[in-house]
Amino acid sequence: MTVTKRFVAGAVCPRCAAMDAIRMYRDEEREYRECVKCGFADSLRLDGRPEPQEVETRVTRPTQPVEVEPAQPIKFVMPSKRKDK
Repeated sequence: MTVTKRFVAGAVCPRCAAMDAIRMYRDEEREYRECVKCGFADSLRLDGRPEPQEVETRVTRPTQPVEVEPAQPIKFVMPSKRKDK
């Protein structure tokens, strides 16, 4: 099976903002787009469902455990009332 890659007129690359550098092609399940200038590549499912992937956030990003010092109590001191006047 030969894959025909076609350029999309007026399309702008989301990474490098080059116009008329995006080409698209399909297989049985997916539609692909790629930029010939910067190498950006993306794909979509033909049935329109989104990809099941987790967005990387501060919470989901793997990190080294942070060492936390033990908590220390805080003592509040009330100022005394002065009768200088």
